[in-house]
Amino acid sequence: MPDVPEKQIKRLRALIQEAETNLAAANELLISLVGDDGNVTPIVREETLGKIIEGVFDGQNMVGSDSKTYPVPANYASKSKLVQGDILKLTITEEGAFLYKQIGPIPRKQVIGALKLENGHYFVDVNGRNFRVLLASVTYFKAKPGDQVSVNVPEDDAGAEWAALEAAL
Repeated sequence: MPDVPEKQIKRLRALIQEAETNLAAANELLISLVGDDGNVTPIVREETLGKIIEGVFDGQNMVGSDSKTYPVPANYASKSKLVQGDILKLTITEEGAFLYKQIGPIPRKQVIGALKLENGHYFVDVNGRNFRVLLASVTYFKAKPGDQVSVNVPEDDAGAEWAALEAAL
C-alpha cells in the first residue's frame, strides 16, 4: 500500500463513521414512519377551515375585526403569556372548534410587582398601578397574595388594564 498520510486515513474513518450514524438515523426515521414491515400507511388529515377572524386580545377575550367578542381559553392565554394588545387569529372549524394562534405580539416590557386579591380578582401592584392577571396564571405559578411576581405589560402601557404573569419570584 502506498504511503497515505495518517491525517487522510483519520479523515476517511471519520467520514465513514458519520455516514453510518446518518444511515442509522435515517433507518430509525423510516421505521417510525412506515413500521418494520415496510408498508406505507398514509396519514389522512381532514382539515376543514371554516371561518377565520383576526382580532386583538383585550386581556381576557379577543375582540374580532367584526367587533364581536370571542372567549380566549384562560389556559391558552396564560401559557402563551398573551399581553393586552396582541393580535390573534381565530379559526372556527366547521365542527365548531375554536383554534387560536398569536400572530402579532406587541412590544412588551417586564416589570415586578406585588400580587393582591380584591373582590375575587387578582391584581399586580406595580408602583401603585394595578394590573389584572388571569386566575389560571396565578394558580399555575401557585402564587399567593403578597408574593412578588414578574409580569409582562405592553411597552406603551398607558391604557393597559391587564398583565401576563411571567413568574412568581
